[in-house]
Amino acid sequence: MNTTDIDATRLQDISAFDGSLAHKVYLALQEAILSLQFLPGQVIRKGPVCEKLGVSRSPVSEAIARLANEGLVDVIPQSGTRVAYFSMEDIREGTFLRQALELASVAKVAEDRSEDQFAQINRNLRLQTLLVEDLDYSGFYQADEEFHALLMLFTGYPRLKTVARMVSLQVTRARMLLLPTPGRATETLDEHQAVVDAIRARDADAAQRAMRHHLGQLMPRIEALAETRPELFQSR
Repeated sequence: MNTTDIDATRLQDISAFDGSLAHKVYLALQEAILSLQFLPGQVIRKGPVCEKLGVSRSPVSEAIARLANEGLVDVIPQSGTRVAYFSMEDIREGTFLRQALELASVAKVAEDRSEDQFAQINRNLRLQTLLVEDLDYSGFYQADEEFHALLMLFTGYPRLKTVARMVSLQVTRARMLLLPTPGRATETLDEHQAVVDAIRARDADAAQRAMRHHLGQLMPRIEALAETRPELFQSR
């Protein structure tokens, strides 16, 4: 079990974020957890966080409460706060919910997309290709996230992206562990190409088949990871 403290110096400067002070602290902590700067089981002590971010304990406490509601941290009475371990139950649920949203979104976009919207999707795909060629896996991950976000945005339902992010926070965090997997970025790029080809053809059924295949690659890889890195996982 991981009992080390987080390295608060890894936190991003909160001046990069908008909103209230507590919201900025929340975003900085969330980003560090989702990007695996803070690993499952590490202890979050408020003092170093306050010192790094230049804030009092109150906004840090408020931020930690929000992260606990999202399942990203565990607040343990008389013990402190730790970064939540991965939970296969939570990841399976998040994958199920995200797939339902993604399949509905890609079908609608394939049927209704404008030429400008398709150009933006295709431009993103070209960026992914360049990032894979450069072996920039962190940049590829960001472009991958943007690819899926564009599909949700182009449904015309503005809250969909936010809902999808909320239901799949645990999946997003687990995916970061898979980034160095040899060949996976290239495979993902090919899967995205199949989705884009179907959208180009305005074929909703083909778009859903391509997206279902793409999303179906995730759980087997995470399950294999849980076997090789059991120290990062705990059952809820």
